[in-house]
Amino acid sequence: MEHRLSLITLGVTDLARARRFYEDGLGWRASGPSDDNIRFIQLGGIILALWNRAALAEDCGLAAPPRPAAFRDFALAHNLRSRTEVNDMMTKVEGLGATILRPAREASWGGYTGHFADPDGHVWELAWNPHFPISEDGATTLPG
Repeated sequence: MEHRLSLITLGVTDLARARRFYEDGLGWRASGPSDDNIRFIQLGGIILALWNRAALAEDCGLAAPPRPAAFRDFALAHNLRSRTEVNDMMTKVEGLGATILRPAREASWGGYTGHFADPDGHVWELAWNPHFPISEDGATTLPG
C-alpha cells in the first residue's frame, strides 16, 4: 500500500451547523460533489468530508451510538506558522462555538499548542512546531 491518507470523514449531528463552523467560520470551501447531505473540503492533499454520523456509521457497517463519545481516541491537527497564529486561531474557533479544551501553551517538545473541540466534539490541535516546516503551499513536512 502506498503511504497516503486520502480522506477523513467526520460524522456530524447537524450538517448545517458543521457547514457554519467549517465553511462560513473557518472559510474552508466545499467543492467537488458536495450537496445538502455531504460536504467535501480540499485541505492540501487530503479531503475532509462532513457527513451525518448515523449515515457514516451505517456505511461502515456499524450502529451509531446514541450520542458521540466524549473522546474518540484521536485528534486532528492544524499546524500554523507561528505562536501568534495559534493564539489568533484559538480565539477565532472559540468565537465560532468551539469548546477550548486546553488553551494555547508552550509544549514540552519545543513548540506551542492548544486544543479545541468542534461543535460535534471532534478534537483538534492547533500547533506551531519549529521541527515540522510548512512550505509555501501549506504542506507540513517531517525533517530528514
